[in-house]
Amino acid sequence: MNRPFIFVGMILAVSAAGAWIWLHDAKRTAPLVLQGNVDVRQADLAFKVSGRIHRLAVEEGDKVTAGQVLAELETADFEADLAQVRGQLAVAEANLAELLHGSRPEEIDQARAQVNEGESALVNARLTFRRQQDLLRTGNTPQSGYDQALAQQQQAEARLAGAKAALALAIQGPRTERIEAARGQVAQSRAAVALAEQHLSDTRLLAPEDGVILSRVREPGTIAAAGDVVFTSVLTHPTWIRAYVAEPSLERIHPGMAAAVRTDGGKTFNGRVGYISPLAEFTPKTVQTPEQRAELVYRLRVVVDQADESLRQGMPVSVSFPETAGK
Repeated sequence: MNRPFIFVGMILAVSAAGAWIWLHDAKRTAPLVLQGNVDVRQADLAFKVSGRIHRLAVEEGDKVTAGQVLAELETADFEADLAQVRGQLAVAEANLAELLHGSRPEEIDQARAQVNEGESALVNARLTFRRQQDLLRTGNTPQSGYDQALAQQQQAEARLAGAKAALALAIQGPRTERIEAARGQVAQSRAAVALAEQHLSDTRLLAPEDGVILSRVREPGTIAAAGDVVFTSVLTHPTWIRAYVAEPSLERIHPGMAAAVRTDGGKTFNGRVGYISPLAEFTPKTVQTPEQRAELVYRLRVVVDQADESLRQGMPVSVSFPETAGK
């Protein structure tokens, strides 16, 4: 009597199993679709040196290109510093050149003339000393005259020795240590010039990449310290999509895979998977439903090839992967 109920139960069980298999196969054959957002990419732009802001060249909402001048500081102080270190470099280079060239022939001739003069003075001093010595023996000169003549002879000998040493130095030229010290001074001065030139160049604030000015924080006349934010720029290229893939679907995608990014307005852009995080995390609270937030997912980045202004940062999008159909 219970056979009809058993038969019906078996039919229902088989139907449920078939439905589950059909749904599972349908999920595997359909392309993988993820929900994500256009990644927010901003840069705080600031001067690398301190100074008074002379000019701001852009306003909020202006499009900028990489290398474009956005703002400038007053440059008078930086130009003065550069002129000073360039002067110091010129002096250091002149000193080094003088040491490398050695003594001029005129200087050597002058040193040799001083030696000759010293030799003549010494000959005269010795003759005077001998006369005083002979007169002292005969008692025709006081002891003071003898002592004075002796002192003059000794002074003449010392002056001649000094003149000969000066001549030897003039002929030999400067010591290697002095030349190396002069070279070091030149290198130091050149580094100071390069640094001053860099500081002068840093008085111009340039856009690091293409983007749009989101906010203008400072005004002309403001004294800005190095690192004080002047502008905040939204970077527009490249455009990144941030999405999350559940662990069961992770094997269906890989870096370099083609992707289709679709906005809620129906516009589609081509992209590719640029990065898949190696770490699992819980789905962010801003994404998906409360039930899905408890799932472990992996963050991935899709790089859009040719984005336009319709892809605005923070915008929700759908990301599908045509290659995953049937996998």
